[in-house]
Amino acid sequence: MANIVLSAKSGSDWTDNELIAFNIRVNTVNAATFFNTAQLPAPLVPPVILTNEKRPQGPIPKPTRLFFRHMKDAATGEESSVNAFAAFLLGMVEYDEPDRVIHQRKEVSFVMCGTVVTAKPSVCVMSPESQYLLLVHEGERGTSRTNPEPQLASEAIAAFYQNNLRRKLAGLPEVDSQIFPGIIMIGAVPTFYRIPITAELVNRVQAGSFPPQVTVVQRCVPPVPNPIAYPEEGLVPLANRAIVLQCFQAFKAFVGA
Repeated sequence: MANIVLSAKSGSDWTDNELIAFNIRVNTVNAATFFNTAQLPAPLVPPVILTNEKRPQGPIPKPTRLFFRHMKDAATGEESSVNAFAAFLLGMVEYDEPDRVIHQRKEVSFVMCGTVVTAKPSVCVMSPESQYLLLVHEGERGTSRTNPEPQLASEAIAAFYQNNLRRKLAGLPEVDSQIFPGIIMIGAVPTFYRIPITAELVNRVQAGSFPPQVTVVQRCVPPVPNPIAYPEEGLVPLANRAIVLQCFQAFKAFVGA
């Protein structure tokens, strides 16, 4: 942490400096390692979504129409459209079952360097007991802030802080650690994360001090046929879509785990 001067910042202002200052490292792993399976499950979505790059002509059910509309809008990169698409995808793959709630732009407070600050996940999934289970961060394409991972990390820290605060107020024991499933959406391009947060890391963020234990975040880019083109194409091409939706299907296993 040498030469890094820490001060309280909202999650939206976190940069790579905060990852360095709090000893957080992001490592890319393959899909088999990330999802703990050699074969991704089949996506439980309407078949027309997997066989038509664009909305087909003729009458189709409303959820299918909405998929093509949201995908088209999200591909423009406009923030509200990306958020809406992310929330729609989570609902389509039933991340809100049983009795979970999908929120957009929910503000979450935590303490950094002795000051209460906020983070704001683009989308989150919460349990019936109002525990944060999954976080989505909308990243911007073509701006000076090219790395959205520090903001996602801050949101996981805030979610852990709030989960334990709610447990404490309910008279329940606080947990020492939690692995948050996270997704960064840039346009129609999702990347998957598993973010381990510990009470020790949260305490270090509160105090503004360097944790001796490294926090290793796992990142997984869907194993599409042309990974070089994936950051621009996302799940729009059919060759990518089934694989990306398989990843969403597999990722459900980590929600609330």
